[in-house]
Amino acid sequence: MKKSSLIIFIIALVICCVGIMSIYSTTYQKEGELLQMTYQRQIVWVILGLIAFFIISNFHYHRLWDAAYMLYIFAIFLLLLVWAVGAISLGAQRWLRFWWFNFQPSEISKLVIVIFLARYFSSKSVDSVSLLVGKSGIMRGLVLPFIYVFVPVALIIEQPDLGSGGMILVIFMIMMYLAGVKLRYLVLFLLLALFAMPVFWHFLRDYQQERLMVFLNPQIDPLGAGYTVIQSKIAIGSGGLFGKGWLSGTQSQLRFLPEAHTDFIFATFAEERGLFGSGILLLLYYFLITEGVRIALRTNDHFGKLFALGITLLLGTQVFINIAMNLGLAPVVGLPLPLMSYGGSSVVTTFIALGILVNIDRQGGVF
Repeated sequence: MKKSSLIIFIIALVICCVGIMSIYSTTYQKEGELLQMTYQRQIVWVILGLIAFFIISNFHYHRLWDAAYMLYIFAIFLLLLVWAVGAISLGAQRWLRFWWFNFQPSEISKLVIVIFLARYFSSKSVDSVSLLVGKSGIMRGLVLPFIYVFVPVALIIEQPDLGSGGMILVIFMIMMYLAGVKLRYLVLFLLLALFAMPVFWHFLRDYQQERLMVFLNPQIDPLGAGYTVIQSKIAIGSGGLFGKGWLSGTQSQLRFLPEAHTDFIFATFAEERGLFGSGILLLLYYFLITEGVRIALRTNDHFGKLFALGITLLLGTQVFINIAMNLGLAPVVGLPLPLMSYGGSSVVTTFIALGILVNIDRQGGVF
């Protein structure tokens, strides 16, 4: 195993272990055997994720070049299946139920979109992969890829999952820039998005509008839409420098903080481990993201480079949005913290993405 592969593996495993401890802390005292066994199910997901990591890390990433369009169609099929027969929980229809577990297609769709965009903006020749975008006009450089991305994004937002849909659009914009799409096309896209926002507002559900309003001022509804953000900030602030200790966080233990083992697990961790522990956790994510960027820079072909950068963006963007959401610096959009939050779909998909990243580094862009 190469040095970078070992670094990625160790950091990912450490974050997962920290996440399992935090999940246990928030659920072991709650009523119901199902909640008390949450950490055990997370351990199973981590083990499955590690198996997927080692399998995918030995699977040549260039095979995904040929499969990119089929994977895209498969992702659309799964999203349509969610719309037709998906399981409903907490007012959202985001999951497909298989036997004893729920699978969230939007998680794997994020990775598929990265694969698709890396494939779309690259051209495979006999001995190398080069960029196509330099020869593209506005139709190929902006309009067509936007249509391809908009279809899954619309299906994801309809579930509703505004956070995942918005994150995919952010990644789409950045990957277009990294691929070399002309700056005037990107500015045009941003202007169109800006002008479309008042129209888009009317398509949001009432609770989504409330969350956006609460982001601007949590105190306008402190016992309703603003409650979770307020409790999250209290939990983080009360952790102090070194935290209250494991199993000793009042906001999570006394159930003041909703979704303490999923979307707001960072607040749970910060309350128990304080500023010092939170800083170490952020450093772990920083090293993981930095290693992804280094792999991208070392890769010889453009497909591998865009692919590695896309995976790194996928991880970094989600980490940033989730922690900002916990701090009240971003709207509550329901994005998990990668490798820490409870959820099999997110954990396994993240390990698959990291496995691909390791394989990109191992192959070095060689066909």
